[in-house]
Amino acid sequence: MLLSRLFRIFAHENLFIIMEQNINKYIAVAYQLYTIENGNRELVEEAPEEQPFQFISGFGFALEDFEKQMVGLEQGGKFDFTLTKEQAYGDFFPDRVVDVEREIFTINGHFDHENVFTGAILPLQNEEGQRFYGKVLEIADDHVKIDLNHPLAGKELNFVGHVVETREATNEEIQSLLNHMSGEGCGCGCHDCGEGCDHDHHDHEGGCGCGHCH
Repeated sequence: MLLSRLFRIFAHENLFIIMEQNINKYIAVAYQLYTIENGNRELVEEAPEEQPFQFISGFGFALEDFEKQMVGLEQGGKFDFTLTKEQAYGDFFPDRVVDVEREIFTINGHFDHENVFTGAILPLQNEEGQRFYGKVLEIADDHVKIDLNHPLAGKELNFVGHVVETREATNEEIQSLLNHMSGEGCGCGCHDCGEGCDHDHHDHEGGCGCGHCH
């Protein structure tokens, strides 16, 4: 009885240690992302080894189930796994396709054609200050039709690739990420804001593994 209790305590403590080891890990991965819909597989995103997707574990910047797959792998480890739509970005909701008044995108009496065009992904913010992305579907005389669903909503995601680097994150990388979360900088564990921050696989909300950093 005592031995059994000690074993449970030992097992619990080891599980805690393992969980702790998986937090604040800097992970860089090269991958190809395929969507699976109605039996069809399509390549939609690629993070090459020269510009891998980078994130720090434990901060929610990558999809939870994507991160679970990554934290247990060593450098050079290969992976090939599929996330269900529930594990990824959920269902596609038709009511999230909305018409927004065209004048909202007008600056000094001129419509912002440079940034607002069919197919453009726009950073938006609601009255509560929540930030999200929307895809422009149509521009009419009096409104702009925007899809607020995640671009990968309703689809299974197949990730195929390998781990480029995995190690404990530095204090500087963690601080950079915290600055980013508070709106003060890039973060995401990236060494360069122009590299690896746009693969929103991940959080990509606006990404995939990262959460558009994907």
